[in-house]
Amino acid sequence: MKKVSLLFGTFLTLFIISCEGPEGIPGRDGEPGPSGAEFEAAAFEIDVNLSFNADLNRYEFFSEYPSDIVLIPDDVILMYRLEEVNDGLDVWRQLPQPFFSDEGLLYYNFDFTQGDYTVLLEPEFDATLVATDLTNNQIFRIVVLPGDLGTAVDMDESNLNSVMSALGVEENQVKKIN
Repeated sequence: MKKVSLLFGTFLTLFIISCEGPEGIPGRDGEPGPSGAEFEAAAFEIDVNLSFNADLNRYEFFSEYPSDIVLIPDDVILMYRLEEVNDGLDVWRQLPQPFFSDEGLLYYNFDFTQGDYTVLLEPEFDATLVATDLTNNQIFRIVVLPGDLGTAVDMDESNLNSVMSALGVEENQVKKIN
């Protein structure tokens, strides 16, 4: 009798484990994206003078994106500062970027929303002591990364050339804004 109930229990267990229930109800479709907003990676370059903000002890430049660039939710930007030109080649450094001056440490930084961005120069000392060559005629390159890019593209974000190559953005496609 024990063998029969053990055999019956085994078959019953296998039967229950192998059963599948009915397929559940389908989930909701996602929200539609902005009308006509097919987005591709984009890059643009700005040549600016940073303005002194005494209340916040920093220099800043605030702007909206060029009219042909629209960020959608989950898009991000990367920003790079032109450090120097060496043998005719641009040397770019990714922000945030620490910088050591005679007065002390300061940071080039940025923030952004879907509609605008701000470039910041934030010293750890009295901002009135910052040399004008660190605030005037500063060139920054902004690269917009589509949010749906995910991990599909392997790139070194600290290297502007790697980012541009991975996104398929050519140098002649970078819009220059003064």
